[in-house]
Amino acid sequence: MLDQIRILKLISLTVVLGLFAGLQGCASWFSGDFQDPEVRLVKVDVVKARLLEQQFVLRFRIDNPNDDSFPARGLDYSVQLNGVPLASGESSEWFSVPARGHQVFDVPVRTNLWRHLKDIVRALEDPDQPIRYSLSGEVKTGLLFGRSVHLVRNGEIIPSNYIPEDSP
Repeated sequence: MLDQIRILKLISLTVVLGLFAGLQGCASWFSGDFQDPEVRLVKVDVVKARLLEQQFVLRFRIDNPNDDSFPARGLDYSVQLNGVPLASGESSEWFSVPARGHQVFDVPVRTNLWRHLKDIVRALEDPDQPIRYSLSGEVKTGLLFGRSVHLVRNGEIIPSNYIPEDSP
């Protein structure tokens, strides 16, 4: 019985020390050294476009300026074009972003733009006219004691840049 208690204490001590050793790499998260990664929407692919349902794939890129890699546990997002809600939702995909590197990940999206069709057609009447986009969201990082990285990006896209030219 006494040996079982000693073994149990030894195992407990080993687990606790292992946890502290594992958190040592995350020390910069708790100090002021952790720099927020940059998150960008780099591409929107249309998978299916039906009258009442549209399917897209949003491709995001996360750039890590830190000396340590970090795990990402998902993304909450909202995307608007000219103030029209294109998509919002949550991705729970887990991945690791390497130190001083980047990771690209895709988020499948289903939406119904029927009620916004008039606004979208109006925005696309002149394909050389820029369309404003707005991306807001939150990337969840870390394993146990993660932090959330808030993101807000605004910009413009020119639809004619994405329309394939007719080949002769």
